[in-house]
Amino acid sequence: MSFDAIGLPQPLLQAVKSMGYKNLTPIQQKGISAIRSGQDVLASAQTGTGKTAAFSLPIIEALLKTGAGQGGQGTGVQALVLTPTRELAKQVKENIEQYCQNTQLTTTLVYGGVGNSEQQKRIQQGSDIVVATPGRVLELIQNRTLRLNQLKFVVLDEADRMLDMGFLKAIEEILSPIKQPHQTLLFSATFSNKVKNLAKQFLQHPRLIETAKQNATAKKVRQYVYPVQENRKREMLSELIGKNNWHQVMVFAGTRESANELAKELKLDGIKAVLCHGEKSQGARNKALQDFTEGKARVIVATDVAARGIDIADLHYVVNYHLPFLAEDYVHRIGRTGRAGKSGTAISLVSPKDHRFLGDIEALIEQKIERIVLPGYEFDLMTEIAKKDAAKKGVAKKDVSKVAPESKNRYQKTRDKNRSLDKKRSAAGKSKVQRKSRHSSR
Repeated sequence: MSFDAIGLPQPLLQAVKSMGYKNLTPIQQKGISAIRSGQDVLASAQTGTGKTAAFSLPIIEALLKTGAGQGGQGTGVQALVLTPTRELAKQVKENIEQYCQNTQLTTTLVYGGVGNSEQQKRIQQGSDIVVATPGRVLELIQNRTLRLNQLKFVVLDEADRMLDMGFLKAIEEILSPIKQPHQTLLFSATFSNKVKNLAKQFLQHPRLIETAKQNATAKKVRQYVYPVQENRKREMLSELIGKNNWHQVMVFAGTRESANELAKELKLDGIKAVLCHGEKSQGARNKALQDFTEGKARVIVATDVAARGIDIADLHYVVNYHLPFLAEDYVHRIGRTGRAGKSGTAISLVSPKDHRFLGDIEALIEQKIERIVLPGYEFDLMTEIAKKDAAKKGVAKKDVSKVAPESKNRYQKTRDKNRSLDKKRSAAGKSKVQRKSRHSSR
């Protein structure tokens, strides 16, 4: 169905056409109709399916009908859109501003991690639509800068991620005091029990919209499993990235320690990598994200918790260096690529100890993920070769890994060269310290 056929007011239709959109996506077709009916909405929709337009267009349409557009001088916020991260909030705000380009409706962006004086000023000047992260909204409500007494719409965008990030209490404190009639629109990639409980708490007889199977992965994401021995994962990852000339790669590690180690090892292999995990300051994480998005680093290594705070618009590859303990987190991880109609690739490096997690994932997504055996990494064959070599060299079984054959490639050669330089620098540093110590003791 085309946008011409749904009766949008001219300012909205012109804006949509100027952005190059012609036909509605499934979530837009179902969502716009449901929101126009005045019902609360509970919708399953992956990122990149057009859900921002699905809730923004009918909200803007409704606000225009009420004569909104002059701002509310600090008390007239008509719509509140809550998102899990500042990056997503920025994207949503930019999209809404584009849809509002031919109107006088005003939109304000509110998020934490920065000073709030400028955000307070903009709210006080008047805003019809506020796009925000929960923590900062709650702060502005508590200091009475933001008032929701004229609110007509609440949108919970990517509700599952907000709950995973621990925002339930903040959401409850924001929504519970709202007494006037309003529509609540909840969008989530997955329908976990936490999402269902949130819907029961704040949605009244919602219209259920399902545009894909619950917990389904995006169709445009190609998924592959690479079997590999645990102690050769890093080597395989470097080879995949290096030989295939991959850029824009997000790698998920299981712990902060493993993330630190992996980033260090990738650099030794000649692959520039940056880090994003909970031990890093917000400033350091912002710098890492900037370097990655600007192409100064090919890889960003992250943990699940830290990664929930970032969004990357055009991510080509997601690599599960360690599979997540929760199958739902797999859906979240790979949903970061293949957005907005673009294709993406999700790679999982799976060792024998990962098999039970892989089984949970495939059961959840109801799909058998294609296996690819990379030449030189067939671990059954490698084990047999290693056993024979061990027998010849008299190495005990527990030391088999010491003689496992490894074929040298140019990435390993780069690694060896970098490691040698690293050792020389370290030795030179120690020698300098020792000379200073001897000199000072004289």
